[in-house]
Amino acid sequence: MPPPPQPIRAPRLRSLLAPNPSPLTFTGTRTYLLGTGRVAVIDPGPADDSHLDAILSALDPGETVSHILVTHAHRDHSALAPRLAAATAAPVLAHGSAAEGRSPQMQALAMQGLSAGGDGLDTAFAPDLRLGDGDRLTGPDWEITALHTPGHLGGHLCLSAGEVLFSGDHVMGWSSSVIAPPDGDMGQYMDSLAALNRPDWRQFLPGHGDPISEPQHRVQALIAHRQQREAEICRALEAGPAGADGLATRLYPDLAPALHPAACRNVFAHLLDLLRKNRVTTDPQPSMDSLFRLR
Repeated sequence: MPPPPQPIRAPRLRSLLAPNPSPLTFTGTRTYLLGTGRVAVIDPGPADDSHLDAILSALDPGETVSHILVTHAHRDHSALAPRLAAATAAPVLAHGSAAEGRSPQMQALAMQGLSAGGDGLDTAFAPDLRLGDGDRLTGPDWEITALHTPGHLGGHLCLSAGEVLFSGDHVMGWSSSVIAPPDGDMGQYMDSLAALNRPDWRQFLPGHGDPISEPQHRVQALIAHRQQREAEICRALEAGPAGADGLATRLYPDLAPALHPAACRNVFAHLLDLLRKNRVTTDPQPSMDSLFRLR
């Protein structure tokens, strides 16, 4: 495991690292405190007593938490929100519940019984207030604009604060995001990346890993990576029909066994996007066990 990222302590911005390192969370979830006096907490993190104590202890004398903002309802980002709200009387704000924002294709898969993906969906999560695309929040010395960026999760938000974007799990520096149907949607993910491919921000602060100092370059690299993976899947299908598991084994030959289920979901997400674009077929309805063919 790499060393934990350095905490941020700058004017109007502090960061804390939750004690939940894993192959999917890297060194742990980053919680951000924005502002002074009346502070916004971004992604309170997992339901961990020590992390709750750390957030409350990070407040300066006389400071209060005015808003609790959750980028998306995976437990490593959202599970502590109810307890932090109870301790501070601050409202919890997010785009919606864990299933919010699913595309019709993903909703159909969920209705057919495809279970949630591997990132730990927080099915109990319910914000006090909903944030839509373009909604703004203000504090004494901060302002945030919510950007709806579905893909990693249908209700994922990035939060823009001037030249800084809190990018949650949509854009991270250490890895590309897991897109795990039916919660994750590759088509939505690519559209959201395209929407962030502009020079509006000086820095991205992700939910895991170090700050991203060249954010547009990182966004473009992620787009290119996914386009390359799609091309590799299409080339593999030229040899004949294949399913997500076989393709993942072929495309990720050196992957740790613990990460293979996430790789299968990622490949399945690409296959579903290719199906939506009418570039592959499958019969009957698509599932994790389906064989896909090039058109």
